[in-house]
Amino acid sequence: MAVAFLGLGHMGAPMAANLLKTQPDLTVWNRSLPALERLGEFGATIAPTARDAIRGVATVLLMLANEAAIDDVLERGSPAFTDNVRGRLIVHMGTTSTDFSRELAAAVEAAGGRYVEAPVSGSRVPAEQGTLVAMIAGRGADVATVRDLVQPMCSKTFACGRVPGGLGMKLAVNLFLITMVTGLMEAAHFAGAAGLDIALFRAVIDAGPMSSDVSRVKLDKLVNGDFAPQASLADVLMNSRLVAGAARSSAVATPLLDQANALYAKADEMGLGGIDMIGVLRALEELTRNQPAG
Repeated sequence: MAVAFLGLGHMGAPMAANLLKTQPDLTVWNRSLPALERLGEFGATIAPTARDAIRGVATVLLMLANEAAIDDVLERGSPAFTDNVRGRLIVHMGTTSTDFSRELAAAVEAAGGRYVEAPVSGSRVPAEQGTLVAMIAGRGADVATVRDLVQPMCSKTFACGRVPGGLGMKLAVNLFLITMVTGLMEAAHFAGAAGLDIALFRAVIDAGPMSSDVSRVKLDKLVNGDFAPQASLADVLMNSRLVAGAARSSAVATPLLDQANALYAKADEMGLGGIDMIGVLRALEELTRNQPAG
């Protein structure tokens, strides 16, 4: 099965590298050259354009930044869209709104293509390790095909029914992740402001029942002053807004998420969008500085 992987960002590049282990004829495309060149060194075929990548294969994996990028790459809204998707399996692995995915699925199928959602949970390190978790939705046979295909990138896959069940699940998982990490950073900020040793704080959390892969990674980064992005603050803000939008459309209250969303927006306004999501700590510090005395 000829496969193309489009979108070689923080997550996409290591995902594609892992996919090469079982798809040695993998074709890749990305807007910027450095990531393409690295995948070429690993043995992937580099496509000169997104259209070339898509039309040379039967299955297209999309790990693109946002809805606009997906529409641009697939050329939705132009006559080329039909030729791009007809007879092909289009697999959307990024995070967008459920409404967008539902509409894209309908457009792909109307043009004679097949469509599956396969958003993944995890950040750069799990992407490198091939231990992401995929939430897959679509028609039964296509879901089975995609579950087999993504195994080199994912330690677990879950069938989530029909579109947009995969993205709905991803947004629910993201709500937990965002509020959990925000709470962890607020606790670390509280500990630091109280004069406690942050390394000792990490050790206590790591030893207790609240420890998780996420808490261990994020606290290790904090203790070492490592703000290099695994999941960038700007990406987390985008995801937070997607969850909030889905909640509003369903009239679901999300008070914890709303507070976290405001903090990530503040940190982004401070120019911190390119650092790791633990940078929300800087927004908490700013709020503390602006607290009225007494």
